[in-house]
Amino acid sequence: MQQAKRLSLIPPYLFGEIARLKRQALAEGKDLIDLGIGDPDQPTPIEVIDHLTEYSHDPSTHCYDESANGRVEFLDQAAVWFKSRFGVDLDPKTEMLELIGSKEGLAHIVWATIDPGDVALVPDPGYTVVKVNTLLAGGTPYEFPLLPENGFLPELEKIPADVVKKAKIIYLNYPNNPTGAIATKEFFQKVVNWARETGVLVVHDCAYSEVNFDGYKAPSILEVEGAKEVAIEMHSLSKTFNMTGWRIGFAAGSPDAIKALNTLKSNVDSKQFAAIALTAGWALNNASNSAALELIKRRRDILVDGLNRLGWSLEKPKATFYVWAPVPPGYTSVTFAKTLLEDANVLAIPGLGYGPHGDGFIRMSLTVNGDKNGERLAQAIERIRDGVKLNW
Repeated sequence: MQQAKRLSLIPPYLFGEIARLKRQALAEGKDLIDLGIGDPDQPTPIEVIDHLTEYSHDPSTHCYDESANGRVEFLDQAAVWFKSRFGVDLDPKTEMLELIGSKEGLAHIVWATIDPGDVALVPDPGYTVVKVNTLLAGGTPYEFPLLPENGFLPELEKIPADVVKKAKIIYLNYPNNPTGAIATKEFFQKVVNWARETGVLVVHDCAYSEVNFDGYKAPSILEVEGAKEVAIEMHSLSKTFNMTGWRIGFAAGSPDAIKALNTLKSNVDSKQFAAIALTAGWALNNASNSAALELIKRRRDILVDGLNRLGWSLEKPKATFYVWAPVPPGYTSVTFAKTLLEDANVLAIPGLGYGPHGDGFIRMSLTVNGDKNGERLAQAIERIRDGVKLNW
């Protein structure tokens, strides 16, 4: 079989060597503390599971969903939640679209907007889905830097004018993966003003909007007046309610972008299992995941405080479940991640995997299988202290 030539455009999987070393460590029976994958380790709240059971026994959920934009009840409930959470009114018929997880929406919006020769503006470091799908669609990704001195926010005015002229979309993600950075409503106002001037569609991944700490509440770009003319925002229940495997989310914003995305999706998928959509709608306005978030906060405090005792100088992230830490002198992100794995049995993700500007950092996830109350994070600190040369 000959595979499509476009697959050769996908960059090498830079996590491959770390994955190989992880498999080797586990095969050797080592006790590995895995701070790699960003997947909630706590179960979906039981009341959410109970509602899925109830809805799945309804035969009407077993058929194709022939609705225009997704299960109507789900989108109606999502609109109620959005109004309550962000103070923004949405029309479920024209400004919302059911997604099979936000990742699917992020990938398909590229195919709905990018033609060969077009440019997509993507952050570096950043989630790689938009970059890869731009390449697959025949477009050109232009990576703009997210720098620590700017709070990992882009400087849009520094993107070359000739690049912007060719750009169809700009991809943003706040709260941010992998850096944990947050954005203000004032920042989003600048983005909306810029998008109005340039005609570039803003694609905002807001999957971590509900993973907040210390009283912080992440804003939506759609809170800015006029944002619905220039932006589409992707939301997910994955991180909000420990539902990564359920694959359910929604897009909101620009009616034109929603229509284009829906046109593509109607020729690709048949929407999510309706019982899951109905359950998700119920969860948005009724369920609580506070216990899991409290555990994540406890782990954050243990990890950041511990790393700072070892020589780092980190601020505690106010959102997401990631700690983005610079590597000690003498290391790259890859060599330090490899050293952590081999010398401390601690797995972290090298920042280079998120783009060239991610080199010099590692990402540590606060979702740790087997951890009950932060003890595995405390153990990770002990292992790094005892087993790794830090060179400060």
